Amino acid sequence: MQVSVETTSGLERRMTVGVPAERIDNEVNKRLQQTARRARVDGFRPGKVPMSVIRKRFGDSARQEVIGEVIQSSFYEAIMQEKLNPAGAPNVEPRQLEAGKDLEYVATFEVYPEIQLADFAGISVERIESEVTDADLDKMLDILRKQNTRFEVAERAAALEDQVNINFVGRIDGEAFQGGTAENVDLVLGSGRMIPGFEDGLVGAIAGETRAVKVTFPAEYQNLELASKEAEFEITVNTVSAPVLPEMDAEFFELFGVSDSDLDGFRAEVRKNMERELSRAIKTKVKTQVMDGLLDTNSIDVPAALVASEIDRLRVQAVQQFGGANIQPDQLPAELFEEQAKRRVSLGLIVAEIVKQNEIKPDNDRVRAMIEEMASAYQEPEQVVSWYYQNEQQLGEVQSVVLEEQVVDTVLQKAQVTSVQKSYEDAVKPAEQALADEAEQAGEEAGEQA
Repeated sequence: MQVSVETTSGLERRMTVGVPAERIDNEVNKRLQQTARRARVDGFRPGKVPMSVIRKRFGDSARQEVIGEVIQSSFYEAIMQEKLNPAGAPNVEPRQLEAGKDLEYVATFEVYPEIQLADFAGISVERIESEVTDADLDKMLDILRKQNTRFEVAERAAALEDQVNINFVGRIDGEAFQGGTAENVDLVLGSGRMIPGFEDGLVGAIAGETRAVKVTFPAEYQNLELASKEAEFEITVNTVSAPVLPEMDAEFFELFGVSDSDLDGFRAEVRKNMERELSRAIKTKVKTQVMDGLLDTNSIDVPAALVASEIDRLRVQAVQQFGGANIQPDQLPAELFEEQAKRRVSLGLIVAEIVKQNEIKPDNDRVRAMIEEMASAYQEPEQVVSWYYQNEQQLGEVQSVVLEEQVVDTVLQKAQVTSVQKSYEDAVKPAEQALADEAEQAGEEAGEQA
């Protein structure tokens, strides 16, 4: 078998493969002999059909089958011979298929990049140090109470945080518009559910009162036909209800799965959950910084075939997440996912190289600890742990997470790590929100200096 390889561009390889005609012919003859033993042809007894008849009737199809199989097997032999590592299926272009002549085809494909890992010392990471204080705990308990607020009808004027039941009709230039009319709508004043000015216009209203409230739809309003337009809503208040916070008693504790406990026990349980959330948030932010650092310090070529496969996965996830029953994944534009797909593929290749060079294997103790932590949220944790160890796919997913954590630990051993003290609230805040808050604060400081 003759093989020649040409680098066409970057990761793309163009491999020409020649397979001796004898190999094809021998395989075709074997295939036809097998066919002759079982073929049924009118005028001949089974197993007695002349090979000339078999060859005439089945020769072409047998040759096509053999050529397909030989191309597949010879491609594998060729890449092993040339020590190539294809990233995705090849595009095969037959050159010579004529019977009696050597088979020749050209396979074009991408290979995985060779990665030279940059020194981890070039990566900077902020490690957050934080704790759950009594004040944090009290604030969380207030949030939990507010989340379970009930409303009781009140014979007074509506105030912020009250719930009003309303009917309304919205008009633009005196004409009612689509989607601007509703009845018996419950609305908590100050919740921000409605466009700016709507809720404020109901503060001070009493049951039975009808008010005209003028508002302007935001320029970025989702319905472009209403964006930036002025409207007047005729709003009738049916009832005004005041918020009533639940008592911190056994009934309230039961809402969160905490039974047979007093206030101290409930506070201890909430604190434990907050500490778990804090630990998870810190770990996630450190991991994100490490991964960003790996991308910044390691510039690699990414195989287009792998990016395309990742885009397909992201499309499927998007349809599943948003419940697009009438949308097929391939209807979503690839450009929407291209940047994310490139990032995932790049990180996957870099992390795989770190695992390979450092010979990292999933730590069984850490795998067990992670499974037990997840199982602790269930009533019968032992059964959950057992289920993970009996389910190869689920166990593999946990092992992958642990392996990634071990990669992060490996990087941190050489990275530039500094400790930063933060409050619980800032520590658990999503990275995107934290950046937005920092930008807002910087803007305010710049304004004060100006």
